[in-house]
Amino acid sequence: MFEVEALRIRRAHPQLLRSGRPHPAGACAFLDLDGSCRVYAERPYVCRTQGLPLRWQAEEPDGTSHEQRDICELNLAGPAIPSLPKEQCWTLGPIEDRLGRIQEAWDGGEGRRVALRSLFESETDSDPRG
Repeated sequence: MFEVEALRIRRAHPQLLRSGRPHPAGACAFLDLDGSCRVYAERPYVCRTQGLPLRWQAEEPDGTSHEQRDICELNLAGPAIPSLPKEQCWTLGPIEDRLGRIQEAWDGGEGRRVALRSLFESETDSDPRG
């Protein structure tokens, strides 16, 4: 996630980050033992789009573009993604670009990113209850 997204989590959850433990590797660091997100209200953009039907414009080497669509395989139940109206898909690009510009203004154009797991002060990967 971008540093500006990490800042929101740091400000809202200092106790969790100071004394909590990340969920064991292989799953999101912010899940608790029951699989619930411990930073849900401040979760980063990538988490907010999980499971949504996605659409974007793929650029070809010849300069043309065409629409691509995808969805998490865990959410395949329901209508086939190609048949969904475009309004029912999340369009990738505009929000990511805006978030990237916010981050670049924050860090002078470096576009720095932060790993979720790195927000925890503890290096231990054991008990997510904190």
